[in-house]
Amino acid sequence: MQGLVLDEISHSFGANQVLDRVSLSVDTGEIVCLLGPSGCGKTTSLRLAAGLEQLQSGSIRIHGELVAEPGRERPPEQREVGMVFQDYALFPHLNVMENVCFGLRRRPKPEQRQIAGDLLRRLSMQHLADAFPHRLSGGEQQRVALARALAPKPAVMLMDEPFANLDVALRDAVREDTLRLLKTEQTSALMVTHDPDEALRMADRIALMDRGRIVQVGTPEQISRQPVNKFIATFLREMNTLVGVVDSHGEISTPYGRIQAEGLEPGDDVDVVVPPEALRLNGAGGAAARVAEVRPLGAYAVISLEVEGDGPLLRAYAFGGPPIAAGSAVSVSIDSAKAFVFPVEKA
Repeated sequence: MQGLVLDEISHSFGANQVLDRVSLSVDTGEIVCLLGPSGCGKTTSLRLAAGLEQLQSGSIRIHGELVAEPGRERPPEQREVGMVFQDYALFPHLNVMENVCFGLRRRPKPEQRQIAGDLLRRLSMQHLADAFPHRLSGGEQQRVALARALAPKPAVMLMDEPFANLDVALRDAVREDTLRLLKTEQTSALMVTHDPDEALRMADRIALMDRGRIVQVGTPEQISRQPVNKFIATFLREMNTLVGVVDSHGEISTPYGRIQAEGLEPGDDVDVVVPPEALRLNGAGGAAARVAEVRPLGAYAVISLEVEGDGPLLRAYAFGGPPIAAGSAVSVSIDSAKAFVFPVEKA
């Protein structure tokens, strides 16, 4: 069964249309990440699913039941959704146990404490049951917010940039705890994020948004290996972009080698998008370049390259091998199997 279905959702704030016919489903037990830049409509989609905004167009179903259409909506408390916010939103006057029990107020006290205690144990938070939010770290507060949202066993968990306020090391730990708990509970989850790495780590599927529309939905592997346009390829990670024209052989000629342009016609203007690891240094052939900068990043180094002529500054990754020094002369070629070719989008 599908936990959440958004069907042809459109939404405007005054004259500003922020969502344009958005359709998306989240299956039971599935984690879907809404990924995209700021202002693309991610949070508005989440707020409509939660019932925090009035639906203007389309419909929303949770576990097969209609919860919203224009002119008829269930209030948020009747939608069986849990919400986890970026700023935690814990009740400062309640301790950890009381915060987690908040959504269980209609159940007997012993049952409330049993459910809350079990969740706190699974998040290694049971020793802080009597602590108040101001005594907790950011990671601890987020774990409490997660436990509070999960306690009533919602049909769908909605999460809005839930890890954005945590430092890098803590963010990884809290993400892993969250992922494990959601999967154990078989909870459907829709998570908003602008962080591609977070989406690739957390999601069963990613829905990538741009200017109010979903432009591609797929598994992390599908999205990263088969992006449908330049925007997606360059949003997911750092890329090098070259411009070219398809020749009569169905290829693009670049200073760094020839690239196949399958499905495109001779004369088509194209963008060639090349990941840094697809640039080969000091191999056979290629273009002459100078190493402008070397930035070691643990297991690899980022090499900034100035190519002779008017070529763009390029980024390459160096994994092991002899060190390369700034100022060195190198040759640069492309592993064409790792490059993406997209037609230039018309303005």
